Amino acid sequence: MKDKIARKFADLKSAGRKGFIAYICAGDPSVARTKQLILEFEKVGVDVVELGVPFSDPIADGVVNQRAAERALRNHVSLADVISLIQDVRKKSEIPIVLFTYVNPVLKYGVKAFCRDLATAGGDGALTLDYPPEESGEYKKLMDAHGLATIGLVAPTTPDERLERILDFCSGFVYYVSRTGVTGVRKDVDQSVSGMVKKIKSLTKKPVAVGFGISNPQQARTVAGVADAVVVGSAIVQKIEQSGSSNKMVDEVSRFTGELVAAVKRVRLRSGR
Repeated sequence: MKDKIARKFADLKSAGRKGFIAYICAGDPSVARTKQLILEFEKVGVDVVELGVPFSDPIADGVVNQRAAERALRNHVSLADVISLIQDVRKKSEIPIVLFTYVNPVLKYGVKAFCRDLATAGGDGALTLDYPPEESGEYKKLMDAHGLATIGLVAPTTPDERLERILDFCSGFVYYVSRTGVTGVRKDVDQSVSGMVKKIKSLTKKPVAVGFGISNPQQARTVAGVADAVVVGSAIVQKIEQSGSSNKMVDEVSRFTGELVAAVKRVRLRSGR
């Protein structure tokens, strides 16, 4: 539930640490391997898992995450399967899990049933990318009623008036997209990140996580210097793709993720923030 996310960020702040959020696509390369990765991520210090729901038209995703969704869809992984996976993970772990999804699977599942079942399974929230705050009144009301966080996206091009509306809509944390375009590995961190994060933080006390394009420990450490949390997805998903479906893949991906986590954890929270 969103209180779990709030507690996580409160604990990080109390310890003077920054958070790390890892994205993977559920069912890539299999549901069983996804569960193993989540459990291993907790061991290496991941604070929140962002679990992608496979979708046939992931317009905000770059080619790496698109291929992951395609692999999961070939495994016939549905939104119901993803919710069941969370319920299964909860037998062994309480790591916060938020879904990264598009609105179509949610509407097909049924908004009321989605909120009810996600909460019952032990999920903590969702980032529904193409569900604008202006059109998601029922969704927001139901998510709040079930104690689920509604994560909102802010982009470099978000107008001030809409920024305030998104911040009002958000609970759990605010996700700042570090650059325009789709997800994917990048060679550098956009220079505008620091200024935009400061702007967002001047308007809200909610934690700000920064993602899109962060692909190595140095970039993760740089972003951790200005954000409350760092989100890495495509670089981790790329490691999954390269390593296949073996136990070795779980070890290699967990080791790589642990290196990213370690880089973020070396950044200490400035006093007064």
